[in-house]
Amino acid sequence: MAQTDYYKLLGVEKGASADEIKKAFRKQAVKYHPDRNPGDKGAEEKFKEINEAYAVLSDPQKKAQYDTFGSSGFHKQFSQEDIFRGFDFNGAFRDVGVGGGEDIFSRIFGSAFSRGASRGGFHSASQRGSDLEMETDVSFRDAALGAEKAVAFRRNGVREELKVKIPAGVDNGSKIRIAGKGGKGENGGEPGDLFLIIRVLPDRIFTRDGGDLLVDRSIPFSAACLGTTIDVPTLEGEKRIKVPPGIQPGTKIRLKGYGIKSLGSNAKGDLFVKISVHVPESLNVEQKRVVDELKKHGL
Repeated sequence: MAQTDYYKLLGVEKGASADEIKKAFRKQAVKYHPDRNPGDKGAEEKFKEINEAYAVLSDPQKKAQYDTFGSSGFHKQFSQEDIFRGFDFNGAFRDVGVGGGEDIFSRIFGSAFSRGASRGGFHSASQRGSDLEMETDVSFRDAALGAEKAVAFRRNGVREELKVKIPAGVDNGSKIRIAGKGGKGENGGEPGDLFLIIRVLPDRIFTRDGGDLLVDRSIPFSAACLGTTIDVPTLEGEKRIKVPPGIQPGTKIRLKGYGIKSLGSNAKGDLFVKISVHVPESLNVEQKRVVDELKKHGL
């Protein structure tokens, strides 16, 4: 199936509830059901697409992966067999008022596929291997910009190493699925998958808030009064910005598009420069004289 937006296929917003997704699916399923569109290959293909969309969006784990990595990233990790594994064909069409379940899917996808998907395997005597999970540390900048990371892990009692692509924008708790690197299957069953749970290390310069970045910069009192220009760090190198005269401590200056790229898209957050005013711990004689003079003028 082409990498179509599942939410658009069902006609719902990304934040739709499980009940809204189910209601939208059933409406589309009735409209494009093969029994209501005999011989219409276009309707049959649409029927396949909306069932695939529902198989993902009705499964909390698959939905989370889809929302995290987007359509393109999701389909790099999940095959159609993965998508339909464990899908309740009969439950999907319960109370819809049209025929459904495994009989329909046997006709469209093939009997072996629908039986295998509903049982969670593809051969009655085989058993899929267990999934494995492990945490891996990723530097702040690698998480923000993306990188390739060498990972070592043990599988079936054997140490293995592989290089994993860390997509730009991953955050704490993000999961990266590596197909076929989990536990060994039984009786010819396929192996499970390995899930890397990302743990992003803190950075000495930047603080992250979703897709936005925050950096602190201190300026002298005179600069706060009169205005100035300062160099601020960004993920792309330093950038010179203007600080307006009369700026108040704690004010944030926004640099649009200098934040972190969103997973599965090119959209980027913003960078906020939080301004503080430096108060020296001690003054020399000349500085004291100047400050005393300012005091006389109400500053």
